Amino acid sequence: GGFTKFENGRKFACHIGVAPFSFHSGTSQRSKNKVSHRANKKLKTLFHMAALSAIKMKGELRDYFERKIAEGKNKMTVVNAVRAKLINRIFALIRENRQYEKSLNLTLVYP
Repeated sequence: GGFTKFENGRKFACHIGVAPFSFHSGTSQRSKNKVSHRANKKLKTLFHMAALSAIKMKGELRDYFERKIAEGKNKMTVVNAVRAKLINRIFALIRENRQYEKSLNLTLVYP
């Protein structure tokens, strides 16, 4: 549907199996958050490769990945979070009808 089938990034993330859900029954919660296995595997693979590329490049997503790993998070959990961040950024650009602009935070250092 070319990003017109879904209202927001969260619904698209659910469709491709990126959004985690908790599984519980009644008052007990016995499992960790998990992603759905009934997902669009092709899109999930494409966003996985995009997330791996974003992690390799210098930037805020790589900094985010390294910070979460240093906190002791599981690597695949953090990669999944990067995939979700990419999806939400794409939907924000489409919603606002603009192109991505990389903002550089330059600080001047005087000797």
